[in-house]
Amino acid sequence: MAKKRRPQPKTTPQGAADAYPVVGAREPCPCNSGRRYKACHGRAAAHAVTELVQRPFEGLPGEADWVALRELVPAATAELHLKDGLPDGVPSVTLATVLPMAWPALRRDDGAVLLGLQNDTTSGDLSRDLASTLRRALTAEPGTPVAAGDERGAGWAPGDGPRLQDLLDLDRPFEPVVHQGFEFWIEDAENASAEVSASLERANEAAIPTVRLTGVESAYWCETPDKNHLRWVMTHPEEKLLDALARLHAAGVSSLGEGTRLVGSFRAHGLTVPVWDLPTAMRADDVEKPAAEFAERLAGALATEAPLTPDERRARSGLTNRQVTLS
Repeated sequence: MAKKRRPQPKTTPQGAADAYPVVGAREPCPCNSGRRYKACHGRAAAHAVTELVQRPFEGLPGEADWVALRELVPAATAELHLKDGLPDGVPSVTLATVLPMAWPALRRDDGAVLLGLQNDTTSGDLSRDLASTLRRALTAEPGTPVAAGDERGAGWAPGDGPRLQDLLDLDRPFEPVVHQGFEFWIEDAENASAEVSASLERANEAAIPTVRLTGVESAYWCETPDKNHLRWVMTHPEEKLLDALARLHAAGVSSLGEGTRLVGSFRAHGLTVPVWDLPTAMRADDVEKPAAEFAERLAGALATEAPLTPDERRARSGLTNRQVTLS
């Protein structure tokens, strides 16, 4: 049997990682431990890169709509308000679901900034990555897109830098506008070149028609060839929400009217999104009243504290078995 190794004394105090700069993973650690950076103070940095922030939009006004625009809605915009006001030369900042060529951001000729939401992230914190892109866009040359990358440069350690919650005015409402096409990409779409018009036409053809309901929050109707759907992003705690949906489902009142059916839910950025199948003839306006009535039934079910009945437990099991996690 091999001899047990005696514990080696630590060469650096706990919590000293922040005192050392970031270097190459295979380079000696600046703390003079004799180990490579990735095996020493770089371990915490590597963990921070991969650790996923479950609810990156928590604390922002309209968190559920942020999730919807990130995962559900093809074409939408929302004006963003900065905590410290707009810099000189930047007349507006607008969030967009997606930008041409999947650019992370764009600075228009007039200095206005468009920030793309549906882009890959470089770390586990989508809010921090978007804030980094926004800061680079605010100082980009007018008339240029902002490429993927990081504003922080050498010496940056994961977990540094502001988040959207630090940059945006949290007292201003988040008011998304859903578009049926991507004409918002172009300042003067009517006078666009033939090439640009053709590109817009292709993008518009691929977009699923989507409408945001006005009578309830963060619910989106969408049209597909075989059936329509209502996808409703909710901020209630997941377990409590699933219990409430199960109560309604077991009681036969979880639908939105004749021909509709609650088919399950999915998780996205820490929130739960129930989904209903709708008949193709059921348009967004037709869903408004049933959705408002369902919201009242759901509020009552959420307030119930009694244990689930056997039928309700079976209904809950069916809902959770059909649950999918998107992010």
